[in-house]
Amino acid sequence: MKNVTIFDHPLIQHKTSILRNKETSNKEFRELVEEITMLMCYEALRDLPLEDVEIETPITKTVQKMIKGKKLAVVPILRAGLGMVNGLLKLVPSAKVGHIGMYRDEETMIPHPYYCKLPKDIENRLIVVVDPMLATGGSAIDAISQIKSVGGSNIKFLCLIAAPEGIDALTKAHPDVQIYCANVDEKLNEKCYIVPGLGDAGDRIFGTK
Repeated sequence: MKNVTIFDHPLIQHKTSILRNKETSNKEFRELVEEITMLMCYEALRDLPLEDVEIETPITKTVQKMIKGKKLAVVPILRAGLGMVNGLLKLVPSAKVGHIGMYRDEETMIPHPYYCKLPKDIENRLIVVVDPMLATGGSAIDAISQIKSVGGSNIKFLCLIAAPEGIDALTKAHPDVQIYCANVDEKLNEKCYIVPGLGDAGDRIFGTK
């Protein structure tokens, strides 16, 4: 699919394999999520607009390129998406951060929104929605729909692990959104968990299970 980027960089693949290991500690898991996000963002932010800016080096004055306007918004899907935010902010520290809260009904697997707080000028920003896992795609679809309902239009979605079912659902619901993922796994199981996956990303980031 032309709007899906799957990363094959050896560093991303290596770090993702450690991330999957059930013996990886919560501390190392958090660090790896941040590192992988930074590596992915190098490519995902390739189309940030630039402008000419005059600066003075120790040698002379010169005109060089800098990010134009620094209009970036990072929107994690709570709670697991929080683990990816610092990876983006380390690259673009001036970015604004919004939050969208979702929980999944364990019987119906349907996501339910409970919180949404976005930058006031969201319609003027490149918006990067982050969530470590793209399983059924329900949470991502609903989160992006909420952003679009208040004027956001330039949207990218970043995840670490995706199921084919989630990619299909998200591309059908929002064909204008570019998707970036580190790995596409085999399938969803009967409980809608990604196989082989890495377990519950939120629990592993925050040590709650």
